Amino acid sequence: MADNESSIKTLSGVGDKTASLFAKLGVYTLEDIAEYYPRDYKEYPDTVSVDSLRPGQTAAVKGMITDSLTVTGRPGKKIITCHVSDGTGVLSLTYFNALFLKNILRKGGHYVFYGKVREFKGRLSMEHPEFFPVEEYAGRKGRMLPVYAKTKGLSDKTISKAVDQALSKTAGRHEYLLPEMLESFKLMDMDMAMRQVHFPDNREKAARARKRIAFDELFFFLLEIRASKALINEEGNSHPVNDTKAGKAFVKKLPFDLTKGQQCTIKEIEKDMASDHVMRRIIQGDVGSGKTIVALTAMINAVECGYQAAMMAPTEVLARQHFETIREYFDKYEIHIRVECLTGSAKAKDRARIYEELENGEIGILVGTHAIIQERVEFKDLGLVITDEQHRFGVKQRDFLAGKGRLPHVLVMSATPIPRTLGLIIYGDMDISLIKELPAERLPIKNCVVGPESRDTSYGFIKKEIEKGHQAYVICPMVEESEDLEVCDVVTYTDTLRKRLPGIRIEYLHGRMKPQEKNDIMEAFAAGEIGIIVSTTVIEVGINVPNATVIMIENAERFGLATLHQLRGRVGRGPDQSYCIMINTSESEEARERLDVLNRSNDGFYIASEDLKTRGMGDMLGIRQSGEMNFKMADIFEDADILKIASRLSEDISGRLTADEAEKDPFIKDIYLRFKEKSEKTYIDAL
Repeated sequence: MADNESSIKTLSGVGDKTASLFAKLGVYTLEDIAEYYPRDYKEYPDTVSVDSLRPGQTAAVKGMITDSLTVTGRPGKKIITCHVSDGTGVLSLTYFNALFLKNILRKGGHYVFYGKVREFKGRLSMEHPEFFPVEEYAGRKGRMLPVYAKTKGLSDKTISKAVDQALSKTAGRHEYLLPEMLESFKLMDMDMAMRQVHFPDNREKAARARKRIAFDELFFFLLEIRASKALINEEGNSHPVNDTKAGKAFVKKLPFDLTKGQQCTIKEIEKDMASDHVMRRIIQGDVGSGKTIVALTAMINAVECGYQAAMMAPTEVLARQHFETIREYFDKYEIHIRVECLTGSAKAKDRARIYEELENGEIGILVGTHAIIQERVEFKDLGLVITDEQHRFGVKQRDFLAGKGRLPHVLVMSATPIPRTLGLIIYGDMDISLIKELPAERLPIKNCVVGPESRDTSYGFIKKEIEKGHQAYVICPMVEESEDLEVCDVVTYTDTLRKRLPGIRIEYLHGRMKPQEKNDIMEAFAAGEIGIIVSTTVIEVGINVPNATVIMIENAERFGLATLHQLRGRVGRGPDQSYCIMINTSESEEARERLDVLNRSNDGFYIASEDLKTRGMGDMLGIRQSGEMNFKMADIFEDADILKIASRLSEDISGRLTADEAEKDPFIKDIYLRFKEKSEKTYIDAL
């Protein structure tokens, strides 16, 4: 994955074992670790007296251990307890399976304990608090310490040490903007931003560093958009497609009327595909707005005009669901077009057959994951590619398809509601169609925002829905428990939920699982074999399960409104009433007001515009928006101002981004080389 000079193993303290742990995080090179940004920061507060503590408060207490540690419990589940006093009161401390503490925390020792305060049997306590010698804690106060997404075996300290070394080794490589641009755009130098985002002097510098890195991501993304648009403008339409009798007949036979948005979008697509230029169009519409029917009509028209069509999905389960849906429609309405499904797990003999039948034109429509654009796949004449927002085609992907023949029309389906002002920039290489209405038969989702004290009631409600034969999702912000962040994680939550709801099959799902593991879980859930699936936001683009009627989102205040709306779209897909329960663990008025927007409305475009108005810096890095852009730092809502600056600069220089211009101008050369490197890496990652 990396040459010897750029390998993370060139860092002190990173041997084969540690390198293998970093590899689990997708970190192989010095640049990878430098760009492995913190997910949050920890700040240690001033100490407070025991008598001032309140349940639910996260605090630091300085005091003396008043008794020897007591050990109770059974093997494998030891409970260690002691007490600490500061003269104003006594605080109970509890640790689990940490027998080594008997040699550290001794009676009469003075320490600072930092953790969340709870009330147990009328006494204040802390479970598993961090502890420091008094002098060490004094050195931590006032500092912002990075908190990273980790895997077992890696600590924040190990990651920080690697980052520090990598930044020193790569210093001077990151800046490409001219000094006058930095001043005009009010941006921090990139090398300084890289260091400040990991090890900030204060919150103001951390915010400026994040802004600069977000600019960098947006700028190069928009350069690719403009390069893509230039490529489109050069291409004539080598696959002219007219509306066909089969396409019209399909729409007429449907047992429901298309919405005005669907009808209008079909006409726009038909006009594009019959024009002098290749189509590049995105359909924006809420989950359940009927984008797939529109896309299917376009594919029927393309095949009837003598070409082939392909539909790409982000997961194997979703690809198979699309495949089954299309096949059911075609069988029911006697549409004689051959449809096949190709995914990474397909058997060798099935792959070989599909490859052959694609090449000779027997297959009209191919549905699959990104496997359908890999090297072995050869179409006889691919005229239309339908992708979802997770498979946005960039310059490299289009070049790759062009190598297979004439450039096809591309239609992208997006359920991410983006305000028009931002959409015109983000989708600058595409025409935009909007489908705002939902089909009349869809029941609106019922929403509620509650505090953590309502968890038991929520569990009871979920249990009743499952007893009716339905299913549920629970969403957590993190994969594994963190000592640093008071948020729910899928692994611990699943264990807790299994104990609270015995007799119900409960499984978890997250992005670090192997693809086959994820597919197995998603297939079992889609088949109704799993009652509750506990997941991170990976479920956002996962599967279509009409039988799922409840989604419960923990730590809802940590997500952007647009992301919450996307998550909510996992339910409400069937004929039964569906519900979204958002657990707000914040006491801030701002969080309450933001979540109330979702409580009041199911309109994704209204929510997106409100998200744009109401989002502040929040938790600095926190849980950023997800979506097709896959940025590490940038957020099109929070960074709308610098998105516009990046758009202007990319427009100014995109026409000069050539090898010839790079030879004349060092500024252009630097950007040109970075652009090539970044777009190449994006393509490799996509495959």
